[in-house]
Amino acid sequence: MNRVGIGYDVHPYAEGRPFILGGVNIPHPRGLQGHSDADVLSHAIADAILGALGEPDIGYWFPPTDQNIEGISSLKILEKVATIAKEKGATIENVDSTIIAEAPKVNPHRDAMKQCIATALGITADRVGIKATTNERLGFVGREEGVAAMAVANVTFLVK
Repeated sequence: MNRVGIGYDVHPYAEGRPFILGGVNIPHPRGLQGHSDADVLSHAIADAILGALGEPDIGYWFPPTDQNIEGISSLKILEKVATIAKEKGATIENVDSTIIAEAPKVNPHRDAMKQCIATALGITADRVGIKATTNERLGFVGREEGVAAMAVANVTFLVK
């Protein structure tokens, strides 16, 4: 049985934090605000997979009130999501994503992000899609107040 899930996440910019996207520290004057490393791309992918599995969202598994996970790498979140999939008898077939940001440029870091995400999920990098677009200077993204990401995931369950 094939199932598909979607994910969406957004984080505002913050001074004095690294800009982590897809597990990669990208040079940028500001990072993103969040309880974890605020990796908006990894969070959207995690929610897409959780949705395909019929599980609650990332906030259920990694609540922002849990001080034990403050600052956690979002790659650890993806590893946990992959474990949940395996425990449910599901295989992550592929994920596809879109980053919505005016800056920084994503393309120079795309291959590294694909590899980080693929490794965390236990799949090959060719099964991870990453695209980027701007918001044409519209809304909070256009005003460079934050970054958003969307993702879709396809999982297969063994039918018994």
